[in-house]
Parts: sequence; C-alpha cells; structure tokens
Amino acid sequence: MDTLEAISASIETTEEVRSIVSTMKSLAAASIQGYERVHRAVGDYEKTVALGLQILLRDRPAPAPAALPGNPVVIVIGSDHGLCGRFNDHIGTFATARLHKMTTPDRRPFLAVAGSRVAAQLAADGHPPDHVFALPHSTAGLTGTVRDMTFRINRWIQTGAACSVSVAFNQRGSHGGTAPRFQQVLPVSQIYLDELANRPWVSRSLPTYRMPRDELLLWLTGEHLFARLYRALAASLASENAARLIAMQSAERNIDDRHDALRAAYRHKRQQTITNELLDIIAGYEMSGQPPRDTED
Repeated sequence: MDTLEAISASIETTEEVRSIVSTMKSLAAASIQGYERVHRAVGDYEKTVALGLQILLRDRPAPAPAALPGNPVVIVIGSDHGLCGRFNDHIGTFATARLHKMTTPDRRPFLAVAGSRVAAQLAADGHPPDHVFALPHSTAGLTGTVRDMTFRINRWIQTGAACSVSVAFNQRGSHGGTAPRFQQVLPVSQIYLDELANRPWVSRSLPTYRMPRDELLLWLTGEHLFARLYRALAASLASENAARLIAMQSAERNIDDRHDALRAAYRHKRQQTITNELLDIIAGYEMSGQPPRDTED
C-alpha cells in the first residue's frame, strides 16, 4: 500500500506534468493562429497572382499543357514531432491509397515527403520516399522550405523526371479535426485557366505590362506554384497543431482526473493514519492499566 510520502510525491509529479501539458497546449494554440494568419496572407497574394494571369489570358488563352515525360510527383506533408494524435496516420493512410491508384506496372509515382514520422509510416506501407524535405519549426521557416520544394520541382521537370506535381496534406476540419486533401499544383489546371480567361475584370481600367508575355506567364505560373505549396504547408502545420491541441486537452482532462483521485487517496490515507495513531494511543493506555492522569486541581 502506498504511503503518504509516496502519494504526495505522485501528486507533485502529476502537477508538474499538468504544467507541461498546459504549456504545450498554449504553444499549440498560438501556433495555430500564426500558421492560419500566414495562410490567409498568402491566399491574398495568390489572388493577386490570379489577377495577373487573368490579364495575360484575356486576349490569348493558354494552350492546353503538353504531356511531359517522367513520372507524377506526389509530395506528402506530415510532421516531425509526435503528441498530435492520429495526424500522421490519417495523411499516411490517405496518401497510401492515392499512391496505390497511381501506380501501374510501368510507372511508379516519385514520392517526396515533408516530415520524418509520416515518411517512416509510408516506408512501412511499402512506399519508401524518394526525397525527404525538412519541415520548418515556425512561420519564419515556411518560405525557405517552400523555396526548396519549388527548386527541386523545377529541377525534376527540367531533367524529365516529373510530368506532374500533386500535394497531399491535412487541413483543419469543420469540427477541429483533420481532413486530408489531395491537390494537383502542376501543370496548372486548364479548367482554372479557362475560368480566369472568362472572368469579368474587377474594374474599368485594364493594367498593362512591359515584360514579354511568355516570360511573364512563366513567372506568374511559378508564383502560383509557390503560393499553392505555401498554403498547403501552412494548412498542414496549422492542422498538426490543432491535433496536438486536442491531444493535450484530452491529456489535461486525464491528468485532472488522476490528480483528483490522488488527492482523494491522500486524504483517505491521512485520515486512516490519524485514526491508527489515536487507536495506538488508546491501546497503550489500556495496556498500561492506568487511567489518564487528571490534570485538574
């Protein structure tokens, strides 16, 4: 049976763990706000890029993209850290199902992964990554990671290793959970380009440009890719921290229940100890055969 000292030590440990969990919960909540803020900001930038593409496509619609050699590239975004529930399980299972559908006897998707934990899961499922990207630890590192992604993608396309690029990632669901998504980022959807070409302009004045049209179109397409990858990465990291927040809230409830049970056990044990000590005193007096001394005059 645990002693009072042992129960007291367990209570102190539980309180320390609860403090750590509370800190992690606060950090996760703050990270969610940061990643969602940059997600919205880059969404506004993507709208600006779309306006540029719209001007270029008004008079000369983009031709249908020619078929490229190489294999489809799939970028799966997971996490490097745990304590986020089934976040990696969800995106890993979702990506595995997609990879199975895209794999044929003569073609296998080129798999790039951001996140060591989901990379290990995909390897265990029979899809070892061909390339692993480093995940940023804050919003400040998002730009560097996305630049690395776009650099690799451009090299894969130029060398004929890639014919298309898609990204699989988690985003926050309507009830705070995770919802996996699969989005093609290259080539740019012809439906999207046709919709831009036919969309009414937002004002009476049409802007002009001085760069050669093809050169400007190529640059805007690259910025479109950058914005899509940036938003996917930011959405995934926000979803990861949302999953971690839910996990920490559940852990906090379990710790509170454990703390209450320990406090109740401590009170019960303390009362039991006091009762035993009183009984020992009474038994000692009875064994001595002498009544307690009367202290009154």
